[in-house]
Amino acid sequence: MSRGDASTMDDDLQKVFGKPVPELYEAAAGQDASPALARALELRSFLALTEEQVVRVRDRVHADMGPDRDMGELSADKLRFDAQWLEAALEARDGYRAALGELLRTMPPPAQQARPVRTAQLRATATLPPSAAPVPQRAGAARARRP
Repeated sequence: MSRGDASTMDDDLQKVFGKPVPELYEAAAGQDASPALARALELRSFLALTEEQVVRVRDRVHADMGPDRDMGELSADKLRFDAQWLEAALEARDGYRAALGELLRTMPPPAQQARPVRTAQLRATATLPPSAAPVPQRAGAARARRP
């Protein structure tokens, strides 16, 4: 998981879980880590990586279009390719932000996550009337003797 790079959702994670992101990664490594925390950090890692890609493409385009660059070096094909990369990275970023935001909105409060959920196991008991169960022929019947 990407721990070092910041993401645009780090403040939201800290508000929901009550700890800074590095401490959340430490907590997620423990045996008592909630599935919601693990999923949130996984999405956060994907988001941080995708945001890094957006920054790389943006910076490359800015460098290629800089005022000190030779006009003869400009390539429409290269810029189109960078635009496609940027579009894909932005779409992925938006998807990860939406997924992480939805997870943070819909998960139970941290106090409820720590308690195990107990469910009662119901037992179904039923008795069938005698005529409901098929009885094999000759079951339990004595053979008739032939004279």
